Amino acid sequence: MMLGDMLANLDDDTKATEMLFGLGDLQLLAGVRQRAEAEGVDLATFAREAMQRYAAQASDEEWITLMGVIGRADDPAGACLKRALDAALR
Repeated sequence: MMLGDMLANLDDDTKATEMLFGLGDLQLLAGVRQRAEAEGVDLATFAREAMQRYAAQASDEEWITLMGVIGRADDPAGACLKRALDAALR
């Protein structure tokens, strides 16, 4: 999936849920669902805001690491989303 397509899917909760499930990390999905409920937002909103925070706040070192991760990933957009969500749950 292309990054632009992934970001567009973060406007729809059903598509966002499918995308999160597609990451293959059920523990991450459960953590995201729990945090979204605690914040009173749906999964799409939580994921979209996590991506926005990640883009705005990631350190230079994190960006370099991300470039390496997505360069090796079969799904670069999914790898980016996963790192953003992992950061949001920390």
